Order: sequence, then C-alpha cells, then structure tokens
Amino acid sequence: MQRITITIDDDLLETVDALTAARGYPTRSEAIRDLVRRGALDATTADDAAPCVGVLGYVYDHEVRALPQRLTSTFHAHHDLTISSMHVHLSHGTCLEVAVMNGRPADLRSLADRVTSQRGVRHANLHLVPNTSVETFSHHAVGKKDHVHA
Repeated sequence: MQRITITIDDDLLETVDALTAARGYPTRSEAIRDLVRRGALDATTADDAAPCVGVLGYVYDHEVRALPQRLTSTFHAHHDLTISSMHVHLSHGTCLEVAVMNGRPADLRSLADRVTSQRGVRHANLHLVPNTSVETFSHHAVGKKDHVHA
C-alpha cells in the first residue's frame, strides 16, 4: 500500500469527515479509497465495449393496466441479457423486482430504460459492475443445443 498526501479545501474536508462518520468508515483514508473505487467503476462502465454485470432494481404498481405483462415481454425480448430475476410483493399493489443482467453497458442501460420508462414503474436504479472474468457468463451456454426459443 502506498501513502500519498493530498491538499483539500476545508469545506470539502468537512464533507469527507461527514461522509466518514455517516457511513461508519474507520478512517478518512478508507472513505477516500471507496470514493476513488466508485469513480473508477463509473469510468470503467462508461466504456460501452467492456462487458459488465448489471443489477436493475425497480418498484412498480402491479395494478397498472398490463404493466406486469409488458415488463415480462420486455425481458423476454432481451433474454440474452438476463441472467436471473427476483419478484417481491411489498404490499397489495406494489412489487419490487431485481433483475441481474450481463452484457455491454449500452445494452444494459437500454434495457433498463425500456423497463423504467413504463407507466407505473415508480423507482428504479441500475448498478453496473465490470465483468473482469476471463469467461463471460451466459446461461445460454449450458445445454445450448437443447435450448430453443419459440
């Protein structure tokens, strides 16, 4: 590990200290390391050619006319990007879905936009993480010759 020195304005240092306390970081250094990691992650996932894994979480009103069917159709149309999903009932009329996806950032952002722009989707967040593994995960690779879509 390297030790570096930085110069920072008093106001920004107060922000770092508040962040350190609010998130429970043991030191300013750990808070700053985490911020640098996040900045590097944003820069890496901005490269639309680099493969990544995406996690899309969204809350929606399942009573909006045909919304569940439209959401399902959207994911079926992009089955090559979808690894898995989870559905949670938050209340009688509100659901949370989490979709795990794999592909190029531009493709994952496009799919997320198609989902989150639907009327009745209330909150959404897409988190992209670079896929640095040698082999890109594909659920279609397993049993591919038996895997048929109609």
